[in-house]
Amino acid sequence: MGSRAPKLLHGNGNRSPINKQSTSSAYHYSSNCNPTNQVLRNLPAYVNIVEVGPRDGLQNEKEIVPTAVKVQLIKMLVSSGLNVVEATSFVSPKWVPQLADAKDVMDAIRNVQGARFPVLTPNLKGFEAAISAGAKEVAIFASASESFSKSNINCSIEDSLARFTDVASAAKELSVPVRGYISCVVGCPVEGTVPPSKVAYVAKQLFDMGCSEISLGDTIGVGTPGTVIPMLENVMNVVPLDKLAVHFHDTYGQALSNILTSLQMGISTVDSSVSGLGGCPYAKGASGNVATEDVVYMLNGLGIQTNVDLEKLMLAGGFICKHLKRPPSSKTAVALSSKKANSKL
Repeated sequence: MGSRAPKLLHGNGNRSPINKQSTSSAYHYSSNCNPTNQVLRNLPAYVNIVEVGPRDGLQNEKEIVPTAVKVQLIKMLVSSGLNVVEATSFVSPKWVPQLADAKDVMDAIRNVQGARFPVLTPNLKGFEAAISAGAKEVAIFASASESFSKSNINCSIEDSLARFTDVASAAKELSVPVRGYISCVVGCPVEGTVPPSKVAYVAKQLFDMGCSEISLGDTIGVGTPGTVIPMLENVMNVVPLDKLAVHFHDTYGQALSNILTSLQMGISTVDSSVSGLGGCPYAKGASGNVATEDVVYMLNGLGIQTNVDLEKLMLAGGFICKHLKRPPSSKTAVALSSKKANSKL
């Protein structure tokens, strides 16, 4: 999806610069990372974070979040240095009432500079509405699980791919980049384990229809490095490495370990949601997306550049959590906020 920072690997002698946008003591833990270490040397020097909080994070909230709050959240996320923020979805309000204000959100952020704002478009009608609202990038959403595809978007995998081919063709005519999401890349709440070959098949179909980036989503958060590795290996056999991203949920507390494993395999784009907002309504007890704050803290500790200011990111997380009347799900935000409070005592 568009341009990104050069993918310099630690193994070729190029050490990534440590983010210096903040003087927080949290950044001190990144200074001793040795890029020549056998375990760390294949990590990318830069990781692009795709922030999905405003769309994926809020879409299942029962209480409608005011448009002004969504817009303010997006602006705060951009201010923190995030350069890709998934803004909303042009889906039927009947199915996702929380995102019925998609056009209003796009109107409000039309002049916001410094980031790209892809939007989810489930079909050609949604794509046309998104383009009319000024969207410059779109995303489509397929599944590697037949059962999940039918329960989530009410059609088979093959029917969904045919539907998305129409969207991809329309986007190509307008030179609009299309991102492809794949859900249930490790497990399905109905079928259980999803074979890596199924994930590879769907990924290849999305790539062939013109998706510029494909995000591999562990929708119910059951993945571990042991199941993520074979899945990625299968997908990498049919889709170029630089076209792939990962999207992990933290249901079982495995998201960060899965992200690190993915980075070691060459992935350099990671999806996350501020304060861990969101989750799969089909996964009982799911704790939601991995928190962007936790991802940034880990990457800082590895000496990997993100260009994201952790303190400003925490402000964005605090802002939306205050509105939702709940504590942040980010362990980093909780720990650093507690540390800061204790230092004032």
